[in-house]
Amino acid sequence: MSLKRKIALTISIAFSLLFGMVMSVIYLSFNDFRRDEFKERFRQRLEFTTHFISKSKDFEEEAPIFFNENSDNILLNEKILIFNEQKELIYSTIKDRNVTWDSAMLKELDRKKIIYTEKTVPEIYAALRNINGENYYILTSAFDTNGKSKLGFLKYLLIAAYAMSTLLIGFFSYYFVEKFLRPLEDLNKEISEVTAHKLTTQIPVQESNDEVNVLAKSFNTMIVRLNDVFQSQKDFTASASHEIRTPITRMAFQLENLIKFEEHSPKTLSSLQQIQRDVYQLSDLTNSLLLLTKFDKENIQSIYEDVRIDEVIFDAFEGVEKSYPELKLDFLIAEETSENAFLTISGIQSLLVIVFINLFKNAAVYSDNTEVKVLITETSTHLSIDVISHGDTISEEEQTKLFEAFTRGNNAQNISGSGLGLRIVKRILEYHDAEIIYSSPGEYMNKFTVIFKK
Repeated sequence: MSLKRKIALTISIAFSLLFGMVMSVIYLSFNDFRRDEFKERFRQRLEFTTHFISKSKDFEEEAPIFFNENSDNILLNEKILIFNEQKELIYSTIKDRNVTWDSAMLKELDRKKIIYTEKTVPEIYAALRNINGENYYILTSAFDTNGKSKLGFLKYLLIAAYAMSTLLIGFFSYYFVEKFLRPLEDLNKEISEVTAHKLTTQIPVQESNDEVNVLAKSFNTMIVRLNDVFQSQKDFTASASHEIRTPITRMAFQLENLIKFEEHSPKTLSSLQQIQRDVYQLSDLTNSLLLLTKFDKENIQSIYEDVRIDEVIFDAFEGVEKSYPELKLDFLIAEETSENAFLTISGIQSLLVIVFINLFKNAAVYSDNTEVKVLITETSTHLSIDVISHGDTISEEEQTKLFEAFTRGNNAQNISGSGLGLRIVKRILEYHDAEIIYSSPGEYMNKFTVIFKK
């Protein structure tokens, strides 16, 4: 989940919870107000009845007339029961049916004097009053239909408002968060375009002093420092490699002439040949260092061309064969490869030749039978080349560092080399969006598989 969505979601949840709490308080407060209002109406009705009893000369005869005349003040579905001091029913507004009541409530009135309960249906308000020296038990019950109807309407109104406000809060939160974070996304886009060969690119900085522009200024400062360090390192490597190549070339040429045209003892000839091999190794190391600093993945694709992989393999083997004439090549094309396969990839032939020169050199140096087998397989999705040789295999622990610079396995302890060959191979293949995999399919068998995507 993106940062702006996390922020928008957090804001939406926070406001929704806060708004929900406020609405709950409103609903509960209104319910308390409804209950208190209804209870007050009960009390007023009870006081009204008490006043009538105290003024009435003949309560039982005057009661029906009195309650009919004051029917406008009657609560909805109101029922009134009046008992005398002996707890005998002396008046009831219930007609045409038997009247029942809770005797326990009359006894409870003796203790509490006033009882109000909304747990029953309908609600009940009862009181014990002393009127003109006599005790009267007055029980009143009614439905608060109007108040509960308003409470129900308020509940649905609050739910609808909560749902609508949650949607609006979510929408506006995402809108404003996206608007506020847009400069950060623009900054990220600018940063993603900066590469090793674009370190001079500066991020646009606005005049405001907000956090995004402060970050952009800091990034520009860091880019300048990185460019200075990177350029210094690159210039040093290129200059040193270039300067070293000239004396190495002269040394190699002089050694070659010395070996070829002079008479030497076997011991002297052996020493000169060893020196010559060391010079060639030093030359390879220098060329490798220069090659690593020459290209990068961004600028190399502009000079791609269609390359026949079989021609690359034969050119590479021809170059290795001069130094290792005993090396033999077993070239095969897999049966699953179509007869109409072009064996063509997009890349730079000179660099791809270096890939297979290094692989063939490894096969010549570390192989027991001085034979390298090459198997090409082309499908609709990829073109793979297996380079197989026989010799001591590489342990699983060493395989993890096989393609790192200056890494050499235990099988190379007594063999000269720079440890840069496979690193260069991997770097060139990365430039071609390809990969290389080492495996050991059998005992004393090494296989490097190069895979090009189509």
